[in-house]
Amino acid sequence: MASGPHPAGEVVICGPGESFRWAVHDHPHHLAKWHRHPEYELHLIQATSGQMMIGDHVGPFEPGSLVLTGPNLPHNWVSAIGPGERVCDRDMLVQFGQGFADTLSQGFAELAEVGALIAESAFGVEFIGETARRGARKLCEIGPAAGPRRLILFLDMMAELSADPAGRRTLSRGAPSLGLHSVTSRRLERVIAFLGENYQRDLGLAEAAEVCNMEATAFSRFFKHQTGHNFSFYVNQLRVQHACTLLSGSDLPITKICYDAGFNNTANFNRQFFAVCRQTPSAYRRDAHQIRRNAPSPERAPEDASLPRKFASSS
Repeated sequence: MASGPHPAGEVVICGPGESFRWAVHDHPHHLAKWHRHPEYELHLIQATSGQMMIGDHVGPFEPGSLVLTGPNLPHNWVSAIGPGERVCDRDMLVQFGQGFADTLSQGFAELAEVGALIAESAFGVEFIGETARRGARKLCEIGPAAGPRRLILFLDMMAELSADPAGRRTLSRGAPSLGLHSVTSRRLERVIAFLGENYQRDLGLAEAAEVCNMEATAFSRFFKHQTGHNFSFYVNQLRVQHACTLLSGSDLPITKICYDAGFNNTANFNRQFFAVCRQTPSAYRRDAHQIRRNAPSPERAPEDASLPRKFASSS
């Protein structure tokens, strides 16, 4: 069994007197690869189309695509360009650390919506429609700004992005730690841990309900209310997530992956996989391997990747 490459690490360094990093990158670029870093990143594609991989999500991107990734969530964007072709200023981005994120989400009551967005970014968040367009314009304005004006523009951008939950969608199926301590959350944490350890076998609602000392019907309502998902849907999400990991990181036959993930027949596996990923398992494997293994290598690294040659238009 051949394993796929682990995401490379990236060291993010802010400039003097800066609480977050803003940059524009050409493509190819030495950072344009399957990688992760402990910082949050808001990433705008300004030119080209192609395929992106955010955690276990594989999907298309185009000019104007705007994505927020949380700490250590692997990501990459692979443009459909010809050999030797170079695209100026393909990417515009900001990166900021956990301390700065905590200050925003915990230090100001007025930024509660921003805090919710920051928490959601653990899954990767793609902005859509007018939310994406407004966010892209704000991101462009940050580039030439300095001092307090720079911070104000960043806060304004985050406020715009967080204002309308309908203007974004989560991408990766990996779930962050709940980290809560109420009676309800402890009960939910127990059953989530149980499901995470047992989803690869035949698993019913009644057995999961026993973990919470609840009757099955009451547990079904509790689970739906707390997670937003039906029990069977959530279990299938776990199974599909596991299948995605095996499809992208191994050469195991798809039939074996089907049963390893907990599905009892290939027809149901293919149906559930397509419902979640909007593509077949074989197509997912092909796209994931392309992004993780065949990202174009840069001809050379810019002299200073943090200093763009020009600022993009805000239009």
